[in-house]
Amino acid sequence: MKTKIKTASEIIAIRESGRMLAAVLRIVAARAEAGMSTKQLADIAAAELRGLGGAPAFLGHEGFPDVICISLNDEIVHGIPSSKRIVQQGDIVSLDFGVKYQDMITDGAISIIIGRPRSPQHQKLVDDTKRALDLGIGVARDKVRVGDIGAAIENSLRKYHYGIPRDLVGHGVGHQLWEDPNIPNYGRQNTGPWLEAGMTIAIEPMVTLGTDQTVLGQDGWTISTADGSLAAHFEHTLLILGDGAEILTA
Repeated sequence: MKTKIKTASEIIAIRESGRMLAAVLRIVAARAEAGMSTKQLADIAAAELRGLGGAPAFLGHEGFPDVICISLNDEIVHGIPSSKRIVQQGDIVSLDFGVKYQDMITDGAISIIIGRPRSPQHQKLVDDTKRALDLGIGVARDKVRVGDIGAAIENSLRKYHYGIPRDLVGHGVGHQLWEDPNIPNYGRQNTGPWLEAGMTIAIEPMVTLGTDQTVLGQDGWTISTADGSLAAHFEHTLLILGDGAEILTA
């Protein structure tokens, strides 16, 4: 399904969905500390979203068993919360969350470091991944092509020799969690599908300190770096405008 031009009422609903998502991620990030399990963090997200009146977009999606994906260190994305997975000082924790409100879905992610980073390189990875997202957002507007977004993200990362997994990409979002077009974190300018004002998309650079190769865990969900290098992940849902993009999940 290609992401559709949103109606005025749908835009109101998806803005509220994004507002809820951002609020929940801020709370979970603020409360995360060493010694907590990833399941405890997921339970905080579930309770906060319930209090706001939203529904979790991830829970049950293709069988996913929780409301949020929580990935640690070399896990890039789709980590399943677990009471046995304990967060440690210096861990990179990626929180990927989806919200549904009045049938409109938003998707967003942040990466945080618990306490002090174990290396300045780890903080730089997180900062550079966030900066790559910002640069991609800066390109997004009506009548731009997805290759322009991918090129902006890739160009900001390649000079530092980061890995950019080729099979993990952004996407359209709104009526469904995953819609066309795909928004890769690499590409060439003036290539790929065109975006139009009124579309909603999720841009999400996923970046590693090593390889761009990935492995799928035994749980069938968690995707990690093939070489064990650390990873970071940031994501915003955007409403495409005539002269730019409105960030819905900030």
